[in-house]
Amino acid sequence: MLDPSSSEEESDEGLEEESRNVPVAAAASQRALPVPAREGRRDAPGRAGGGGAVRPRSPSPSVISEGQDEPERQLDEEQERRIRLQLYVFVMRCIAYPFNAKQPTDMARRQQKLNKQQLQLLKERFQAFLNGETQIVADEAFCNAVRSYYEVFLKSDRVARMVQSGGCSANDFREVFKKNIEKRVRSLPEIDGLSKETVLSSWIAKYDAIYRGEEDLCKQPNRMTLSAVSELILSKEQLYEMFQQILGIKKLEHQLLYNACQLDNADEQAAQIRRELDGRLQLAEKMAKERKFPKFIAKEMENMYIEELRSSVNLLMANLESLPVSKGGPEFKLQKLKRSQNSAFLDIGDENEIQLSKSDVVLSFTLEIVIMEVQGLKSVAPNRIVYCTMEVEGGEKLQTDQAEASRPQWGTQGDFTTTHPRPVVKVKLFTESTGVLALEDKELGRVILYPTSNSSKSAELHRMIVPKNSQDSDLKIKLAVRMDKPPHMKHSGYLYALGQKVWKRWKKRYFVLVQVSQYTFAMCSYREKKSEPQELMQLEGYTVDYTDPHSGLQGGQMFFNAVKEGDTVIFASDDEQDRILWVQAMYRATGQSYKPIPAIQTQKLNPKGGTLQADAQLYADRFQKHGMDEFISANPCRLDHASLFRILQRQTLDHRLNDSYSCLGWFSPGQVFVLDEYCARYGVRGCHRHLCYLTELMEHSENGAVIDPTLLHYSFAFCASHVHGNRPDGIGTVSMEEKERFEEIKERLSFLLENQISHFRYCFPFGRPEGALKATLSLLERVLMKDIATPIPAEEVKKVVRKCLEKAALINYTRLTEYAKIEETMSQATPAKKLEEVLHLAELCIEVLQQNEEHHAEAFAWWPDLLAEHAEKFWALFTVDMDTALEAQPQDSWDSFPLFQLLNNFLRNDALLCNGKFHKHLQEIFVPLVVRYVDLMESSIAQSIHRGFEQETWQPVNNGSATSEDLFWKLDALQMFVFDLHWPEQEFAHHLEQRLKLMASDMIEACVKRTRTAFELKLQKANKTTDLRIPASVCTMFNVLVDAKKQSTKLCALDGGQEQQYHSKIDDLIDNTVKEIISLLVSKFVSVLEGVLSKLSRYDEGTFFSSILSFTVKAAAKYVDVPKPGMDLADTYIMFVRQNQDILREKVNEEMYIEKLFDQWYSSSMKVICVWLADRLDLQLHIYQLKTLIKIVKKTYRDFRLQGVLEGTLNSKTYDTVHRRLTVEEATASVSEGGGLQGITMKDSDEEEEA
Repeated sequence: MLDPSSSEEESDEGLEEESRNVPVAAAASQRALPVPAREGRRDAPGRAGGGGAVRPRSPSPSVISEGQDEPERQLDEEQERRIRLQLYVFVMRCIAYPFNAKQPTDMARRQQKLNKQQLQLLKERFQAFLNGETQIVADEAFCNAVRSYYEVFLKSDRVARMVQSGGCSANDFREVFKKNIEKRVRSLPEIDGLSKETVLSSWIAKYDAIYRGEEDLCKQPNRMTLSAVSELILSKEQLYEMFQQILGIKKLEHQLLYNACQLDNADEQAAQIRRELDGRLQLAEKMAKERKFPKFIAKEMENMYIEELRSSVNLLMANLESLPVSKGGPEFKLQKLKRSQNSAFLDIGDENEIQLSKSDVVLSFTLEIVIMEVQGLKSVAPNRIVYCTMEVEGGEKLQTDQAEASRPQWGTQGDFTTTHPRPVVKVKLFTESTGVLALEDKELGRVILYPTSNSSKSAELHRMIVPKNSQDSDLKIKLAVRMDKPPHMKHSGYLYALGQKVWKRWKKRYFVLVQVSQYTFAMCSYREKKSEPQELMQLEGYTVDYTDPHSGLQGGQMFFNAVKEGDTVIFASDDEQDRILWVQAMYRATGQSYKPIPAIQTQKLNPKGGTLQADAQLYADRFQKHGMDEFISANPCRLDHASLFRILQRQTLDHRLNDSYSCLGWFSPGQVFVLDEYCARYGVRGCHRHLCYLTELMEHSENGAVIDPTLLHYSFAFCASHVHGNRPDGIGTVSMEEKERFEEIKERLSFLLENQISHFRYCFPFGRPEGALKATLSLLERVLMKDIATPIPAEEVKKVVRKCLEKAALINYTRLTEYAKIEETMSQATPAKKLEEVLHLAELCIEVLQQNEEHHAEAFAWWPDLLAEHAEKFWALFTVDMDTALEAQPQDSWDSFPLFQLLNNFLRNDALLCNGKFHKHLQEIFVPLVVRYVDLMESSIAQSIHRGFEQETWQPVNNGSATSEDLFWKLDALQMFVFDLHWPEQEFAHHLEQRLKLMASDMIEACVKRTRTAFELKLQKANKTTDLRIPASVCTMFNVLVDAKKQSTKLCALDGGQEQQYHSKIDDLIDNTVKEIISLLVSKFVSVLEGVLSKLSRYDEGTFFSSILSFTVKAAAKYVDVPKPGMDLADTYIMFVRQNQDILREKVNEEMYIEKLFDQWYSSSMKVICVWLADRLDLQLHIYQLKTLIKIVKKTYRDFRLQGVLEGTLNSKTYDTVHRRLTVEEATASVSEGGGLQGITMKDSDEEEEA
């Protein structure tokens, strides 16, 4: 089949991209970052987070020179680059520390898309199979299925366009083939031992083999590309790589941003989130205070909007709080959640704030003590046994293995747990006592250590304390003490501190920064061997910053402080590195928006911490060099994330539609995760997100991409429920911008859907994507609803769908005629060529409607009458071309009947189209042609009968003569032609059938009568002697009547009523005619017998001729041998009977009529003989008469018995009478005649002579 599709999808709404600059930084102290926003038809009103200034499109080169255009283009590119970098910073933070979303695992797996090269390769593989160039064994049925699939589907332009748009996968091709063969296999006859399911499985396996071709399936790529694994759950590194591609970020830029943002530092990321959330709350309070709100559809929504902002932030806080970051008790999480839900959350100095107790910040540490060896042991004999013990004060004691004093080495590890941030570790060296009365082993030395989590983890030598008078003055032990750092212990070390409420004396203390929950941090000072802090201070509400040295405080070199309303705590460390680390840790803990920056003069390298400071300085220098500091330091709360997210979502969708999967607009799990996290973290409204998504999807769809209508439905339903105040989570605020954009998108979406339904054959070729057309109709119904709660009347939906299908009929037929080039043909071609083209066009039209029924009828199942109206409209357009071609045909031309048969066979099998408008029009056109054709055929057949019988030679042809065979063939052909028309209108069809049966009856009657007349004339010319042999022409006439009898059953019989009389009438005529010709033939045979008997009459007793014959024979017998009289006569008659029997048996086709003829012939012959004998009842038969009659009677009886004449007929009364008379005459002759009958007798014997 040739596919009629030829042109690309039309769309009246081509979207125009507009570049606009929307400032995303609102603060005067921060540099503005322009955001180009692509809109659908018009610019959206200004949003809460940014301005609404619009930059006009660049002037065309015809107005402004290229030299002036280039700087502007470069400026645009630079602005876009900066936007992408800023976006990437936010995306990186979402990936690095997600606390709202997860990568979904329940999304439908998308299939790999096919491209144009793969489609071409697929065509070549299937063509190779059809050409027999593969090793795949297949039967004829499978080859036919593949050929149909190749011609109809693979070569279709619509499929090529769908592949080009990225909407086709290998699975789509396989499903179409499977659907086609299921219909074929169901129509195959059942085969014993082979189920149809087995056939289907075998065919699918062969299809897969053809599809794969000769490629090596074992060969796998070494490494899957990112797009190939995008359907899987991605790691953070893969997500970074994906969004680098999406936003066009270079590897160097990523690395710089990654290091500067400290994405590998979970504490920094959590602190960043806390700062962002705190900033969002402050902006909400500022907005509430200044009463600067977006424009809402109702005034009372302004206060509701503030509550929404607070609620969303509180929810994020709850999500962040729920992350398992510490071993603090759950009561702190509950406390924090209660506070976060308080409307007065920003009152940092709340007097009712729940305070931490010392027992709430108890830490748990794990210590590993590894004793390696002892050096300088001299006081003990080399063969003495020594060992070590180790303990953490307040805990259990462990012992090493024993070793000889000459080699005091162990490598033994002891594991301890403690709650002391400053534990005391004691290690002792013993030797076994040799004294009998010694109760304890002798201690050789000990060492006491005070490890912290910052202590060195490597093995070191420690001088041991030895007893007095010990010879081991230089005794040392090599050991390692490793003390872990619990995850909720963020920093520790020694600091000087002075505060107003805690740490009221300036002294050096051991401090630990403890994170109890995501929002609760405490600075705790510990003493040795204490699990609870001596003093603690919650950091919430404090602001940490670098300070200058305090001259009045002795101790500490580098100062910083923590300030809160009514309290200031001063800290000091011994070096700059320690101070920077403490300030960074406390900065992350306080959640303050201000970032402490050390003074310029303090940024020099510190001798104790040169490496860290050098790295920090290096990153800072590189960062400044590449101009990326503004992206890291940008305050997210001051940016227009609605505009930024629109760009992010657009870029992500573009990337998704261009990857290797047939996604139909669905994001991958990783993309959904990042977008969800971005929206939640940065407060992008759900309605805005889905409105932007709808805009992008519609634009791609209008540009030819295949988009899943279910996806459009989800987003539209969300927006509709939001705008109409019917959200599942309750009524939310609706801005005027959202409502206006929704109405605009609704109108645009309605137009798009109607356009797709009008082009359903090209938007959803062969029903692919599966279920897409049905989903489009469902979405159209949803879009037509006035609001979310009021359903639209079914008639209104039906009205819109009817309008779309009317357009579809015009579109489909127009493209079909363009493909068939019918316009050119109809204007220039000959009538025959026009008819040929219209016939081809009709085939294409039928194929289009059959494909619609097969692939699209299910989607329109709600309105089957609309699909029928679509088909009628389609045929109405075809009617114009059909009528034009038929009007051009010459009169009495019958070449158009195949067109009627083609169309009628399709229409009559469709319940909705049968006797529809086009079907009736078709009948109206062809009724006069059919009637005229039948009239002419009737006249022609009548003339052929007349001419044929006048010139008939009665030579046998098949079952009759040439004329009869021609007659019956014409009658049968005419009836079969009319039958094949399958006329749909019952009354006219019945009239045609009745007329043809009556015509056949009349024609056969004429044939029978002409044959009888010819038969009678032929017999009259035949002689009546024993030389008579039935001519072949007579047998042919007989066969003509036999054939007429058979043909009348088929050609004249009608069921029921008056019509049955046609068959009965002609049947009776033929039977009567056959009887007459049998009688005529028997009469002819009997006349021959009568002639023989008349010759025998000359020998009657008492006649003059008899006396002369008798005397002459006797006289001559004395001198010569006289032959027996009468035997020649009997023999010639018997030969006459036998040969005519053989002729009739051989040349007459009907056995039944032969048997009737022979029965009648035998009966008539015996009757004639009986009558002849009865006339001579008083006379004695002459010996010659007797001998002749005996031979004739016996041979006739025997011959007719051999021909199948029944015993009842053979042994009739007439025969018995003849038999008795001849028997008596035989007895008399045997007595009176001395010579006897020379062996001729009526007795059953085979001894008589045979002639």
